[in-house]
Amino acid sequence: MNGSANRFTPRAQQVLALARDEAGRLRHNYLGSEHLLLGLLRLGSSVAVSVLNQSGLDLAQVRAEVEKQVGVGAIGEVQGASPYAPRTKHILALAGHEAAQLNHSYVGTEHLLLGLLGGGGGVALVLLKSLNVDLARVRQEVLRELDPNFGGGSGLDGAGAKT
Repeated sequence: MNGSANRFTPRAQQVLALARDEAGRLRHNYLGSEHLLLGLLRLGSSVAVSVLNQSGLDLAQVRAEVEKQVGVGAIGEVQGASPYAPRTKHILALAGHEAAQLNHSYVGTEHLLLGLLGGGGGVALVLLKSLNVDLARVRQEVLRELDPNFGGGSGLDGAGAKT
């Protein structure tokens, strides 16, 4: 995260803490993209979760799929804080880049989601694809939430209705 950690909003910091909790719950000794996704979902209301909910994402189904795909570690496997996996560091760097591209002085949950979507793979991205989440549409909707004048061709009108 380098010096950008202080740019994270309290809610984005909470997502990271929840992601750590999820890694611990699953007894994983790393913090991966799947834990970030679970942290975002567990946070509850945010731009990121609102957009994912609009995609018809079922939190219980996501949890079940994560556990099915990555499994639960052995009892006593985790000691101390779970370090960020290399892909997670990349996702956090992308989140900072997304914020900078949007001229935002902060990194919020929406930027974390954009970083996750642009992370070039990982369990979370594969999982979202397997749940038929339209990743391009999610990205467009996040950008639209951040800037109602955003002109991305998502097939939705200004009110978010399908055209």
